[in-house]
Amino acid sequence: MIVADLEAARAVAEEEPRAGARGRPGRPVALRGDRFVSLGLELNVDYVSAVVLDLAGRTRLAETRAATTSTDLDGLLAIARDALAQGADGCTVLGAGVAVPALVRGDDRTVAWAPNLRAGAEGASLARALDDLLPGVRVGVSNDANCAAYAEAHHGAATGVDHALYLTGTVGIGAGIVQDGEVMRGAAGFAGEVGHMPIGDSTATCGCGRRGCWEASVGLHAMLAAVGMPELDTPLRSAEAVAARAAADPAVRAGLERVGRDLGLGIAMLSSVLDPEVVVLGGYFAPLGDLVLDPARRTLDERLASAAQVRPELRLSSLGTGAAALGAAELALGPVLAGERDLTGPG
Repeated sequence: MIVADLEAARAVAEEEPRAGARGRPGRPVALRGDRFVSLGLELNVDYVSAVVLDLAGRTRLAETRAATTSTDLDGLLAIARDALAQGADGCTVLGAGVAVPALVRGDDRTVAWAPNLRAGAEGASLARALDDLLPGVRVGVSNDANCAAYAEAHHGAATGVDHALYLTGTVGIGAGIVQDGEVMRGAAGFAGEVGHMPIGDSTATCGCGRRGCWEASVGLHAMLAAVGMPELDTPLRSAEAVAARAAADPAVRAGLERVGRDLGLGIAMLSSVLDPEVVVLGGYFAPLGDLVLDPARRTLDERLASAAQVRPELRLSSLGTGAAALGAAELALGPVLAGERDLTGPG
């Protein structure tokens, strides 16, 4: 009866029985993706992203745009409207989430601290603005690294990994910690705020106002300063330009070597505390590849305290700047997949 109701609601579909099964063959049931979707968004310093994910886990739409300001709420709402029109037309939106480079309180709605975003992002303003766009849909707000880590664990470079650490590679540096497919958030939900660890250049000024933070040595702006190149419209475009220049410019390669060493220092510290099996590097790190990974690996080998420690495998993100939006969309489906929402009613 339950399966019949879900099938009538176009939430599941029965498939053909599997060959070779003994006894009376059962009919496997699979989730359908033609009616129910979720919306995932990301607001970052210099870009906004949107992903529409269907109930079967397929991405119906993914888009990233340059942001005009570091709190481009209008740009976020515009990409959200376009994503709904192009990727969710005729579908029921079950949930929505927005990822931000910030500390988010345990209510999954309130931004507590967003040092890299301008005034106006803190509090519940983002959630309320999206509430108006999606009446009747619960909108959650989450840390961008946590969302990206969740996406990598379910769709990307950390799939099948029991314990993974994800590092963002944008203006800020954050971490998402994944254990057995679930994000570890800590007592107050603030775990992973690694960008402000005192690692690297002790004189470098951070966006938080202090000196010596890790992201002031390995964040996007720090990397561009190290190689003497300008910022382009998104982190990926900036990094692609740097990688192209590095092929012929030894000064650029030397700058990336310094960034890679400071990256390795932080990973060594986190590895000693968390013992991850895999570290996934997202954002601008992906186009640079071994230009930063090789010095990071060497530094990691030098800094691990004991030969008994296993160096985590460093992997590049396979999801690009859409990782956090994809993770936000996936997390928005959580209550549905946990059986907390009835899909058999009208709507």
